[in-house]
Amino acid sequence: MKQDSQKKITTAELTKISMCVALCCVASFIYFPLPFTPGMVTALTLAMSLSAYILPPKQTFLVILIYILLGAAGLPIFAGSGGVGKLFSPVGGFYFAWLLAYPILSFFKGEKPNLKRYALANIFLTMPITYAGGLLSMYFLLDITLWQAAAMAVLPYIPGDVMKTLAAAFLGVKINSVESFKNS
Repeated sequence: MKQDSQKKITTAELTKISMCVALCCVASFIYFPLPFTPGMVTALTLAMSLSAYILPPKQTFLVILIYILLGAAGLPIFAGSGGVGKLFSPVGGFYFAWLLAYPILSFFKGEKPNLKRYALANIFLTMPITYAGGLLSMYFLLDITLWQAAAMAVLPYIPGDVMKTLAAAFLGVKINSVESFKNS
């Protein structure tokens, strides 16, 4: 009798994980800089949120970890650059926070697709965790005040992240409502 901890990943699950990693990599090329912060506005929020909506927490963690490892290995998928140095830059806190934030989103998304629950879990759980990571790395590495760090790592991103969250929630509900997707 197999234990749950020894459960093997099926081909369908591996395919979903691979597609989500690829989506994150492609989304990282959709970005634009803000002149007053080292952070960038990217489509990654949408891609990682969608991954969390369609995958269970452990698989979501795997997607984010693989994405980060690929970037750390030198692929230019960290909003226009690559390499381990990005992880220890003022924006590095965002990357580490994602490892916690998106599996938590996946855990709290619930069993049945629900646009409101998806969006609220993302806005009130994932976004604060992500912002905390970015705020802390900017605060410590740039030697600025907490208010300055918030102005650089949190405030400029809220409107866009809410819009990307709503778009991802809509897509997540649609994808999770498809019978063939649920059964694979």
